[in-house]
Amino acid sequence: MSEFVASEIKNNIAEISFGTLKSNSLPGAILEKLAETILEEGAKDEVKAILVKSAGEKAFCAGASFDELLAIEELEASTKFFGGFAKVLNAMRNCGKIVVVRVQGKTTGGGVGIACGADYCFATKDSALALTEINLGIGPFVIGPYVERKIGKSQFSAMAIDADFRSAEWAEQHNVYHSVSDTIAEMDEKLEKFLQTLASRSSDALALIKKVSWEGTDHFNELMPARIHMSASLILEDSAKKNIESIKERLRAK
Repeated sequence: MSEFVASEIKNNIAEISFGTLKSNSLPGAILEKLAETILEEGAKDEVKAILVKSAGEKAFCAGASFDELLAIEELEASTKFFGGFAKVLNAMRNCGKIVVVRVQGKTTGGGVGIACGADYCFATKDSALALTEINLGIGPFVIGPYVERKIGKSQFSAMAIDADFRSAEWAEQHNVYHSVSDTIAEMDEKLEKFLQTLASRSSDALALIKKVSWEGTDHFNELMPARIHMSASLILEDSAKKNIESIKERLRAK
């Protein structure tokens, strides 16, 4: 299957996987399904925590789907697309369960938002991250509040402006990653032990930790319409379309 969102419950942990052919970049349909699945699994009494992971051993998530961005021609469709990212992050925040994210490789844009939306995040040393939206002619507006919560406004601004990759070590030092391993196998071994431990914890205690961890973020709901509009309107400009085409050509040439 070229594009998918799948879920299964193992030992009281809901494991949600997503994948697409192009570096796990996210089209609108996958965003909608991912948000829906997180909320559905979070509502189940037997689920104590949720694991979000992507397919393959290379990129964790390349953010927004370039093909879909190029196909958008009017504001309503653009607003719906960027609203998809807001739905995923909002689901992670409001699902009532601890959300663990597994990052096995480089991640950019919206993928950084998913990593920052985690309550606990595992990564490999190859999992560099960057906010590359400025290269397209937009900005990391929708994911901004979630990234700022982890790394602070100053570091968020710097990442948004220079679009450079930060190392996994940097991400661990700045509270995005909580465990960094040398290899995927080592990460998965640590992750499995961590999930087994979570499964043995009190559901009520975990739920309250989740609630306390996200205190002070209710205003994210108020920010989102304006943030979505920022990206939705900018991506419709001819310059943004040209930027995306240029990046796609460079990627094809590699």
